[in-house]
Amino acid sequence: MTTITITHPSELLALVPHQIGFVPEESVVAVSLRRPRGRVGLVARVDLAVLADSHDGPRLAHGLVAHLERDHAGSAVVVVYTAADPRGTDHAAHEAVRQIRQAADDVFAELPVWVVTRTGYLSYDCCGECCPPGGRPLAELSSSAVGVRMVVAGSAVAHRREDVATITPATGAERQAVARVCARWAARGAQAACDGAEVLERWRMDSVQAWYDEVAQATDYPGAGHGSRLGRVEAGLRDQRVRDAVLAAMLPGTGDLPLRLVLDATTDPASSQGLMAALERVFQVEAAVTPPGPRDAHVRVLEDVVAHGRRDHQAPALTLLALRAWWAGEGARANQLLTRALHDDPDHVMAQLLAQVASSGLVPGWVAAAR
Repeated sequence: MTTITITHPSELLALVPHQIGFVPEESVVAVSLRRPRGRVGLVARVDLAVLADSHDGPRLAHGLVAHLERDHAGSAVVVVYTAADPRGTDHAAHEAVRQIRQAADDVFAELPVWVVTRTGYLSYDCCGECCPPGGRPLAELSSSAVGVRMVVAGSAVAHRREDVATITPATGAERQAVARVCARWAARGAQAACDGAEVLERWRMDSVQAWYDEVAQATDYPGAGHGSRLGRVEAGLRDQRVRDAVLAAMLPGTGDLPLRLVLDATTDPASSQGLMAALERVFQVEAAVTPPGPRDAHVRVLEDVVAHGRRDHQAPALTLLALRAWWAGEGARANQLLTRALHDDPDHVMAQLLAQVASSGLVPGWVAAAR
């Protein structure tokens, strides 16, 4: 989530797709401009048709305004994304704008509305030469100071919402090789559970070590993942203790906590409290830390697991990726990953909890601390 002060509407319109990760279609986006300097804060997208609906629209509009208020917005801007210029036509945008302006009437002195079509951009309320039919050229947005800055910073925008969480599958031969390792390692884990706590503990520690080795490989030689280790990581993540250890390894300042988490709980009862304390750095303002880069080694390894793993059986890795995305302020990517995770395993508790957090409008601790 980028902290930027907007000086011109074209800069805001250039920024919005970078903030949500994709180019919206038939959508309404509400943007919080925080006190006192008008910095861009919360960026929330809803479907245009739903906001324009006579039954669901008012509730959704008031919900959007409530999110803006919680974000300490001193003012706000609304952007409508639709195929063509809605002015002078019977278009759903008119009802959607009416709904959100009515909801915001007691909160903001005014609520500017801009429209971005497939070919241009314009002020919703402008009927003059500054916004001709069809609007001004979209090229003006990509060439704005903010547009150029985001590209130089390496920010990429997906063409569709579905693309923000795309992970390209590995080749068939690569996936088959990892699948064989995964099956053998999962069977070994099942046998270890029957052989006693010490044997199971060793299997878990070996699974976590495979994670550490793969992260080290991804750090030094990006793109050179080891199929044998990926298979062990995929199978290990199905075990809650191993998954929690990997989660802890992705968080800053956890020391030897990941390995302690795979020990028998009766020998180290404080390990679960240690994980909760580490997670406070993600969720709580008081202990907040900023996330690593969006493509660090941990993310690359998890994506490799998904790319090489069995289709429709990747809920653990997808959920961890979703947590990292949410922590980084990539809400659209987090939601898409959670949708995939819950498709693979509707009963995955961690995915369910994170989905509730994401849908509630809560933001990571470092974002809240910056307000």
